[in-house]
Amino acid sequence: MVVQGETVCVTGAAGFIGSWLIMRLLENGYVVRATNEVIKPAINGLLDIMRSCVKANVRRLVFTSSAGTVNIGETQKPVYDENCWSDLEFCRSKKMTGWMYFVSKTLAEQAAWKFAEENKLDFITIIPPLVVGPFITPTMPPSLITALSPITRNEAHYSIIKQGQFVHLDDLCMAHIFLYEHPDAKGRYIASACDATIYDIGKMLREEYPQYGIPTKFKDFEEDMERVHFSSKKLTELGFKFKYGLKDMYTEAVDTCRAKGLLRISNISSENDARNDTV
Repeated sequence: MVVQGETVCVTGAAGFIGSWLIMRLLENGYVVRATNEVIKPAINGLLDIMRSCVKANVRRLVFTSSAGTVNIGETQKPVYDENCWSDLEFCRSKKMTGWMYFVSKTLAEQAAWKFAEENKLDFITIIPPLVVGPFITPTMPPSLITALSPITRNEAHYSIIKQGQFVHLDDLCMAHIFLYEHPDAKGRYIASACDATIYDIGKMLREEYPQYGIPTKFKDFEEDMERVHFSSKKLTELGFKFKYGLKDMYTEAVDTCRAKGLLRISNISSENDARNDTV
């Protein structure tokens, strides 16, 4: 239960998630202290925060982890839950896009769990997949660069949404508050609202935004790919409910990008539609 006027601290306040979380915390009666810095390196920065929390007798620390701590491996499983961890040796050997981020996030979270146990710190991690939705920041968040890649034709990001999982930014921030307040919250929590393949996303975007000429085929990706599921059962069984679906996430993201001048109203001319039908 929220204590009216309780003070909380949010790191990364100027970021995509942090800025929206602060807005929701203020609306829910919290007093917010915010920091703008990006913590580097990940492990030392997180442990420094945890040491400060121990000294200050902080009642609970909620850490935003990443799907990259869960599902990076040689083969994709059909279902992932909070017991899964990424294969760091595979990350280092494969060196896929974002591999250093996956390794640092995984090592940071593992080190944090060890520290929390040793120091009896009430510690919770939230594991979001790709975060999509409206935003406050002036520039396009990295996750939307990936999510909207079928519109912008940023092919380097296609593999990330090939068999993707998604959560609306507002749902993610409300999950932070929910877990911070819930007396029985403990451990890791996946916060994923839905699963989709790049073909699901392409179909949806073509229907909503035909002016962007979204490809109907994506080379090297089979159309009949199975979806890969991130289980949020642990979170929903605690009582949390997701409000937004995939269409909500994408339309609100596109609308915000347009309003900020970060995305053109139309992507390609009709004379180029045919030759761009496959990317």
